[in-house]
Amino acid sequence: MELKGFTASDFNVFKINGLEDRMSALQERIRPKLEALGQHFAKELSHLTGEEIHYHVAKHARRTKNAPNDTWVAFAPSKRGYKMMPHFQIGLWETHLFIWFALIYEAPNKVKAGQAFEQHIDDIENMIPEEFVWSGDHTIPDATPHQELSKEALHSLFQRVQNVKSAEILCGLHIPRDEAIQLTPQNLEAKIYGVFEKLIPLYKLS
Repeated sequence: MELKGFTASDFNVFKINGLEDRMSALQERIRPKLEALGQHFAKELSHLTGEEIHYHVAKHARRTKNAPNDTWVAFAPSKRGYKMMPHFQIGLWETHLFIWFALIYEAPNKVKAGQAFEQHIDDIENMIPEEFVWSGDHTIPDATPHQELSKEALHSLFQRVQNVKSAEILCGLHIPRDEAIQLTPQNLEAKIYGVFEKLIPLYKLS
């Protein structure tokens, strides 16, 4: 499948009221683009990680009332799912495109991963680019830029994921919608690849 860039109307899907209407717009406009990104970057991530990586486009199948406020394709070394393991994501909120490394609350190895991050905090602090962002909750659109995060704040993020069941760690890049819609398919591909390359050490530590 050919990679395509995102448009203003892709981001505007999240303004559509009603579960059914928004879901049909997601399926029609955004899901084919996520499928194409999935096929392409599953191969790239297999090469970068040295593991066979599979992609999973969000289906939002459990929703019966509230329409989704974001959507994504996730990448993990399992065909069956991704939530239980460290993984990567590309997706959209109404305000921005996100490219993540993610360790979410379902992952059973969260404690070990948090310990590994803690032990390598100096390396992590130095290797993550300033413009990257961190989040402790994948269900909200906000995140904190790496350059604004003190070592103490980073340390508490790594500690929290070890001690709090609902805690998560996400790291990556947010691209504001106005910038994202300017990216050609080639620029988008290069941008995502560059972000994933920088996130591989986090994935390997986890």
